[in-house]
Amino acid sequence: MLNHLTINNFALVDHLELDLSGGMTVVSGETGAGKSIMLDALALTLGNRADAASIGLHRDKTEVFASFDIRQNREAIGWLKDHDLDTEDSECILRRVITKEGRSRAFINGAPCTLADLKTLGDTLADIHSQHEHQSLLKRETHRKLLDEFAVAVDLSIKVAAIQQEFETARLRLEEIVSSTEEQTARAQLLAYQLEEIEQLEMKTGEDQQLEAEQKKLSNGENILNACQAAIQLCEEDDHSSADHSSAVDQIGKSITQLTLVNEPDLAPMLEMFTSAKIQLQEAVNDLQRFSADFEVDPGRLKDVEERLSAIYDLCRKHRIKPNQLCGLTENVQTELATLQNVDSEAAELESKLETLKADYLKRAGQLSAKRNKAAKTIEIAVTKQLAELGMNGAKFAVSLKAVGTEKLAAHGLEEIEFLISTNPGQAPRALNKIASGGELSRISLAIQVTTADTSRVPSLVFDEVDVGIGGGVAEVVGTLLRNLGQKAQIICVTHLAQVAAQGHQHLTVEKATHGKFATSVVRQLDDEGRVKEIARMLGGLDMTEHSIAHAEEMYQSAQA
Repeated sequence: MLNHLTINNFALVDHLELDLSGGMTVVSGETGAGKSIMLDALALTLGNRADAASIGLHRDKTEVFASFDIRQNREAIGWLKDHDLDTEDSECILRRVITKEGRSRAFINGAPCTLADLKTLGDTLADIHSQHEHQSLLKRETHRKLLDEFAVAVDLSIKVAAIQQEFETARLRLEEIVSSTEEQTARAQLLAYQLEEIEQLEMKTGEDQQLEAEQKKLSNGENILNACQAAIQLCEEDDHSSADHSSAVDQIGKSITQLTLVNEPDLAPMLEMFTSAKIQLQEAVNDLQRFSADFEVDPGRLKDVEERLSAIYDLCRKHRIKPNQLCGLTENVQTELATLQNVDSEAAELESKLETLKADYLKRAGQLSAKRNKAAKTIEIAVTKQLAELGMNGAKFAVSLKAVGTEKLAAHGLEEIEFLISTNPGQAPRALNKIASGGELSRISLAIQVTTADTSRVPSLVFDEVDVGIGGGVAEVVGTLLRNLGQKAQIICVTHLAQVAAQGHQHLTVEKATHGKFATSVVRQLDDEGRVKEIARMLGGLDMTEHSIAHAEEMYQSAQA
């Protein structure tokens, strides 16, 4: 429900703040006062196109805020949650800003949004029925929505759309598989060859590092062996170049003997170190001798190692990876190859799935069609009856359910739905926008809304001059219908008829005021006395008499009773 509307610098309105309540709100005023300005501003917040010409004189921008109570609006609450725009409050605030350069910005609960999103959400909050082409009644989508709601088939319609979406996803995947069979076959052959190469190499984790270390050791074998022999010779064999021809081990032993003979306590630490050095040197010599005895310079092994490393490096260069990434490549190739090899089985599964989904779709869509056909007959009779009460005798309302083929499943079922109207006896029903005049279209809207009031999910309905071209008893019927409709939804109605205005639960009047060289529109909420005077003005013009006041008082009291 629309709670509050704030308008800044829009057309003739400098600043306007309106608090609205439930039931039926009437908007009246002299011709040219700007009765429709408020509704046009509201339409901006619901996503209608903006016109820079609507910006107030000598202003840079127009700004409109609309606040809605959405506690009972499940569709709006769900949409806001899906788009992460919900708040803890039960309020939804729409804002629209238009600059004089023609730029437009839209906001939902303070967050910037696209105009398409604003329009989608706006359709769940309010519906404007006017004489303009942009009203929702001219859209087939609205016709389908209203019929499904009337048929109590919204959940079934959603289910049908979900099955169609799942079917379309599976169909596109199968189409992708079939169209790329040759390419996938070539890819599978390449992967199989690559996997064979990798598996033939049989490389183990860390093997490249071990081989590199072994290759370095083998290629430097002679130098290593010579160094070991030289070290052993220096440590153990007699040095013929010295006077006593003794080895390093002998020299240390002699040093130990000399220090032991003097028996000096202060030399004990040094004697201990010499003794330890001799032991360690002897152990080192023994280890070198064993290493030298086991070490073998093997040109054949070196060749094998270098060939193995070359094979590893060549394969890694081919795939532009490092040796330590070869195992990961193997897993990736195996995974992709397995996926490609499973394409045939996936295609078979998809074909089976498509058959199941299509059968389910046809079953549920058939159930939906049955509900729609039954509801269409009921709604045709009811709306036609309402049209007669609204002064459109001879008019006939019809619901077209045009079957669509099942070669390509449609998202919304087995038929295209469109509301048709014949305004004269003997005339074939045609589309609303091709046959109905502005005033007739507003009355058709009212007839449809009254008929679908119990099932419609839009909480706020706006009627702009729904009473154009009618008067007398029909005007009273229109007023009564709008008031009754106000028991089930919020109704805002711009009217020029006293019979309609008298039925409102609240009454707003629009007046044109002049400030210097400029005119502005002012909106006032009327009390009981003001309402009677306004109804009297609507009955008899500006020159009100006691008789017109009394007539207005009687009409108002009767309507409110």
